[in-house]
Amino acid sequence: MPAPNPPTKHVERVERVAIRFAGDSGDGVQLTGTKFTESTALAGNDLSTLPDFPAEIRAPAGTLAGGLRYQIHFSSTDIRTPADQADVLVAFNPAALHACIKDVKPAAP
Repeated sequence: MPAPNPPTKHVERVERVAIRFAGDSGDGVQLTGTKFTESTALAGNDLSTLPDFPAEIRAPAGTLAGGLRYQIHFSSTDIRTPADQADVLVAFNPAALHACIKDVKPAAP
């Protein structure tokens, strides 16, 4: 019996992407953002980052106002800002999703 054909993947090439990582203190948001930034730079992309640390020293887990955010905007062409809105949100918990979903660009039709 022949092996089934693997599913085809939809690949879309975009000019630039802004990704926001969000979560609580201790979730690894800053580490993930830093490592993603290093990998993006090593791939030869231009980038701009925006780490966002809350005013609280360590907010209680799951609070909406005290979450950490790290945004990276990258492209193979010149990047001059960290972007106003994210194209992709990586939320480490439900509170981060709730707090940051409004900052994600609406999906194209």
